[in-house]
Amino acid sequence: MRAVVQRVSRASVRVDGSVVGAIGPGLLVLLGVGVSDTEEDARWLCDKTLHLRIFPNESGKFDRSVRDVGGEVLVVSQFTLLADVAKGRRPSFSDAAPPEKARQLYEYFTALVREAGLICATGEFGARMEVELVNDGPVTIVIDSPKR
Repeated sequence: MRAVVQRVSRASVRVDGSVVGAIGPGLLVLLGVGVSDTEEDARWLCDKTLHLRIFPNESGKFDRSVRDVGGEVLVVSQFTLLADVAKGRRPSFSDAAPPEKARQLYEYFTALVREAGLICATGEFGARMEVELVNDGPVTIVIDSPKR
């Protein structure tokens, strides 16, 4: 799995002009699921994301996680994160999981965020979405689950 994690002041996602998910301060997580990903990958990635110390303490040092600051999380499925652009000019998405598997792991990931006690908003799986955010910092981290 691959996640692009952005520390945000606020973020929202729209489908057909209507807001389907929105958060205040916290994390926007763009989540890509690969063909070989498992629930173990989702658990590892969720734990890493929720404990990632990218929020500042009183001294301005990155020392707090989204959990520590009481932040919210917006998770948006994005299969294009698995694009392979090594050959030619058109991306290949053969490393992305098929929709049914990707949906299951995406929903599992969001359930894990909620089980951790955080507010978790989502996009709409498979829909064409407009994501709007105010990146705080800017802080953007890419996390890949370990290769097994």
